[in-house]
Amino acid sequence: MSADPTVPQLLVPLAEIGDRGIYFEDSFTSWADHIGHGAAIAAALRERLDPTRPPHVGVLLQNTPFFSAMLAAAGMSGIIPVGLNPVRRGAALARDIEHADCQMVLADTASASTLDGIEHVNVDSAEWAEVIDAHRNSEISFQNAAPADLFMLVYTSGTSGDPKAVKCSHSKVAIAGVTMTQRFGLGRDDVCYVSMPLFHSNAVLVGWAVAVACQGSMALRRKFSASQFLSDVRRYGATYANYVGKPLSYVLATPERPDDADNPLRAVYGNEGVPGDIERFGCRFGCVVQDGFGSTEGGVAIARTPDTPAGSLGPLPENIEIVDPETGQQCPVGAVGELVNTAGPGRFEGYYNDEAASAQRMSGGVYHSGDLAYRDAAGYAYFAGRLGDWMRVDGENLGTAPIERVLLRYPDAIEVAVYAIPDPVVGDQVMAAMVLTPGAKLDVDKFRAFLAGQSDLGPKQWPSYVRICSALPRTETFKVLKRQLAADGVDCGDPVWPIRDQS
Repeated sequence: MSADPTVPQLLVPLAEIGDRGIYFEDSFTSWADHIGHGAAIAAALRERLDPTRPPHVGVLLQNTPFFSAMLAAAGMSGIIPVGLNPVRRGAALARDIEHADCQMVLADTASASTLDGIEHVNVDSAEWAEVIDAHRNSEISFQNAAPADLFMLVYTSGTSGDPKAVKCSHSKVAIAGVTMTQRFGLGRDDVCYVSMPLFHSNAVLVGWAVAVACQGSMALRRKFSASQFLSDVRRYGATYANYVGKPLSYVLATPERPDDADNPLRAVYGNEGVPGDIERFGCRFGCVVQDGFGSTEGGVAIARTPDTPAGSLGPLPENIEIVDPETGQQCPVGAVGELVNTAGPGRFEGYYNDEAASAQRMSGGVYHSGDLAYRDAAGYAYFAGRLGDWMRVDGENLGTAPIERVLLRYPDAIEVAVYAIPDPVVGDQVMAAMVLTPGAKLDVDKFRAFLAGQSDLGPKQWPSYVRICSALPRTETFKVLKRQLAADGVDCGDPVWPIRDQS
C-alpha cells in the first residue's frame, strides 16, 4: 500500500472475508457479502446517473448496513455520497441537496418523512429490493482512485449558518482509518462499534474507516442510545468505539453497576468530550479513552497527552498558533485568539461549490479554523468557543467556553451553554442556559455567591441572565444550537433570572 492509501485499497481484502463483517440488530453479514451488496448498489446507481454531471448521490439514512454498503459502493465505483442531515427539513434540506449537485437522493423509511415531498428513492421499499436483486451478481471491481480524488461530501453542522459541504478525499478517509488501527493495535479480532451518525465525518473517518482498515468487524446502531451502549458492547463484543461531543457524559449518566468494567471495550476515540468525563468513562468501563480536537474540515488537530492539564485540548503542535483575528499577530499567554495553521491547509481540502468560503478559510495562506482558544505558559491550549461566539462586553472580547467551564462547577449544573445577547446600550451581554439536576431550582443568591468565589471568572464574564432549561437544543452530532438560544433571548418560555447588576 502506498504512503497515502485510498478507500478501494482498504476494501479489496474485505471481498474475500467470510467470517467477519457487519453486525446490525439481530443480523450478521460477512464482509464478502457486504462488498457484493456495494457492487450491486454501484451498478444500480450507474444506470440512473447522468454521466455528464457530477455523480453525486444524497444519502439520508440512519446507521444501517445499507449506508455502509453505499460507502463501499462509493469506494468501488467513484460515485460520491453526500451525507444529508435529518435535522434539516423542507427548504433547508432542499438547499443542501441542490448545493451539492445531487442527481438523486436515497432515503430509508425512518428518514424519508423529513424530505417533505422532495423526490427520492426509498431503499427499504420492495421496488428497490427488486432493483438490487437484478444486480446481485454484478462484477466486484474496484476503481483505481488517486489519494486526492473525492470520496464523499460531508456537511458541517451549520450551527452558525447554512452548512458547508466539506470535501473528503480518499486519502483523508483511508489515512484516518489506518492511523486509528495502528494507534490502538486493532486487527481481525476486533469489533468497531459505530453509533455516531454516518452522515458526519467523525463516524466515517474514525468509525467506518477504522473497521474497514483493521479488517475486523463492525457493529452498527441506527442511532446512539446511552441506555443501550453497554449492552450493545457486550452483545457484539465491541472492542473499539468512537464518539463526538457529549455521548460519554450521557453514558456516564446511566445508573452505575458494579460490573460495568466487565466488558470487552478496550479503546474509545473521539472529540469534544467533557474533560472530566473522559477520565471517568475510562475508569468506570475499563478502557482507554483518547479525546482529540479538530473539525470536519481537518485544518487544525490537537491531541491530548498524558500530562495534559485538566480542561486543556493538549499542547499546541508545531505550526498551530493562536493569533489575534484582527491583526494576525500571535496572542500572548492567556489572551483569547483564533487557532490557525500557519503551515497551510492541513487536511482541509476545500468546500464544494463555495470558492469564497474556501478562500476565506485560507486567507493569507494560513488556515483559519474559526475556533477560539488561549494558551498557558507551558504551551497547552484551551478552547474558548467559536469566532461566532465571540462576545464584546464592556469593551472587552470574551470567549464562551471558559465561562462554560466555570459554570459547570456549580453543584446543580448538568449542562451549560453561554452565548451573547445584545446589550441595550452597546456591544453584548453574557447569557447562560443551564440544565440542572432533576428537582433542583436556581437559588439566585447562592449562584451569585458561587460566581464570586471563582478566582478564574472575571466580573465581565458573569452572566447577565441565566435561563433554566429542561434540555439544550442540539444537532444530530450533539452540538448546541446557540443561535437558537440567542434568538430566543430573554423573552422565552423558560424561567430566566437576572444575575449581573445591570446598573
